[in-house]
Amino acid sequence: MRKKWLVALLAMVTVLAFPVGAFAADGPTNVQLQAGLNTAFTFLAFILVFFMQAGFALLEAGSTRMKNAGHVAGKTILTTGVAALSFWALGFGLGFGNDGGNGFMGLTGFFMSGTDAAASFDSLSALDVPITIMFLFHFAFAAVSLSIACGGMAERAKLSVYIIFGILFSIVIYPVVAHWVWGGGWLGKLGMQDYAGSTVVHLTGATAALVATLLLKPRLGKFNKDGKPNIIPGHNQVYSILGVIILWFGWFGFNPGSAVSAMNDGFFGYVALTTNIAAAAGGVFALLVSWMVYGKADIPSMLNGVLAALVAITGSCAFVAPWAALVIGAVAGIVTFFTAQWFERARVDDPVYAFSVHGIAGMWGAVSTGLFATPELVKVTGVGQAGLFYGGGFTQLGVQLLGLVGTFTFVFVISFIILGAMKAMMGIRVTEEEETMGLDISEHGTYGYPEQMKLVAEAEKRSGIVN
Repeated sequence: MRKKWLVALLAMVTVLAFPVGAFAADGPTNVQLQAGLNTAFTFLAFILVFFMQAGFALLEAGSTRMKNAGHVAGKTILTTGVAALSFWALGFGLGFGNDGGNGFMGLTGFFMSGTDAAASFDSLSALDVPITIMFLFHFAFAAVSLSIACGGMAERAKLSVYIIFGILFSIVIYPVVAHWVWGGGWLGKLGMQDYAGSTVVHLTGATAALVATLLLKPRLGKFNKDGKPNIIPGHNQVYSILGVIILWFGWFGFNPGSAVSAMNDGFFGYVALTTNIAAAAGGVFALLVSWMVYGKADIPSMLNGVLAALVAITGSCAFVAPWAALVIGAVAGIVTFFTAQWFERARVDDPVYAFSVHGIAGMWGAVSTGLFATPELVKVTGVGQAGLFYGGGFTQLGVQLLGLVGTFTFVFVISFIILGAMKAMMGIRVTEEEETMGLDISEHGTYGYPEQMKLVAEAEKRSGIVN
């Protein structure tokens, strides 16, 4: 009986996967089959990148206090929705629409209506993937960048800030940088190598997070009067670990998916290889260096090392050899460990280490292709030139540095103007009383952990501690 059910199931799958027309004499051509395969491949990549939002929700909620956990996780849904609507309305057109030669931003394709809008996106016209699928794929990237930006606001920003800044970030900031590199803009014409977004996605989001962190000021109790930082541990390290695993998993849509094709001799598999090697090296080396410095193997440092390595290899995954991917990942993990400490000593309170993990590592990722890009892989991708260590001289390195500095400056200035204006007109930080009681209750009226927080409040009341 079981065999009959199995045969029936396989028959159903075969019929669904290969419609009758595929077997007919006038069935789809090889070109049509290739387009269908690439479309399915890109849609799968979109799903993986979109699922990274679950990773961000768990990572950030686990890395913050229990009284803010529901708020921190919930704002991930909010910012994803804000990004989806804003990017559909204006962001996608500004990022990838035809720019009329200005090289700064697109001017067509707003309120994208479907496949009939393809003529408005010349930068994507060479691909055999429908414009609707390309929109979804790039929206997922924009949502990731916004999630990074909002990470620097954790535990003290008003909920309204996520909405207003999220809209403006998805329209005014991220799409402009995306157009510069991927949409036919000036950095793309110079040959900047940023395969999946070390600069476009991660440095952009992290720079906005840095501005938010500076303008919001540190959380209550983070620093003593002498400037010495206090540790504010996250409430659930297991959540953070699970979040990083999900992000690592989703990154296989981020980097290999940027091939936007399952063809080309399976080049996406090579990109997956370098991505995985770098991530592993980042986690291992970050843990080892924390062991050397602290005398204990620090798990949060290992998690940050994995993410920093993934950020760094994101831009270079299609341009470097496997041994270079290991070096890039290891350096990212080690550097992030020390920069996170440096920012704390400088009294910059970045609760989820957004700028260390995504900003500094994003910068290293941008520079790394200028050093390690091989002539063979440059030929495969058709972007830029070989790196310094492969006889390419300083040309590609110079382009990478120009893109890095240009992106950081633009995003920092525009983010400062937007958030500075919001701070002056409406305020961007909750009151001290609201921050003390927790954003779960002050912003949403209920705790993410209602029973546990009730026990905490009762214990504090008995001990005379004012929460």
